Amino acid sequence: MKNRQAEIIKHMNPRELLYHLYLSQIAFFAIGLVLAYFLFNSFGSFKEIFAWQPVDIFVIGTVVALIVVGADLLLMKRVPKSLLDDGGINEKMFQTRSFPHIIILAFIISFAEEFLFRGVLQTHFGIWVASILFAVLHIRYLHKWVLFISVVIISFILGYTYEVTSSLWVTIWAHFLIDMLLACKIRADYLKTKNKWKTGVVSDGEQ
Repeated sequence: MKNRQAEIIKHMNPRELLYHLYLSQIAFFAIGLVLAYFLFNSFGSFKEIFAWQPVDIFVIGTVVALIVVGADLLLMKRVPKSLLDDGGINEKMFQTRSFPHIIILAFIISFAEEFLFRGVLQTHFGIWVASILFAVLHIRYLHKWVLFISVVIISFILGYTYEVTSSLWVTIWAHFLIDMLLACKIRADYLKTKNKWKTGVVSDGEQ
């Protein structure tokens, strides 16, 4: 079942992938709102998860994001590409997006997912439930054990960060930076390769 779903996603064109991405994030946000309505005792307790703590947001959030991105880049260098292959979905999604569009997508993804998984689920059911669900719902990674373990670890890191800071904005900012930086790398690598093709300097190993 999971492989069939992953294959369906893999064979979508960039436009279909983008539509699927927006649809999934709207669904996450809507589910989060419905659950929040029933789980939070008051609007005051709901507002508490959005505590505005600038130092925690822009210092702790940024440090967490840079550690995750650094570890991910190291993984790309040390681990065989076949173990990190998601079927080219991320490349298909981000390599032709403009940088402003990438920023918008990264914010939508980080806000919707952190709101549901950390703000609502983790607040009421704990870090284990929220983190496992977060990882499992990344369907295309379920049959790639390195990617799946990586997503689980990142989820627990974000969950622990939320536990420590008690501010959803910290994990939203960290999640945003992680997605934005990695997506921008995909875009930059694509532009670099495209430029090499134009100038005719692509080597046989890069083709």
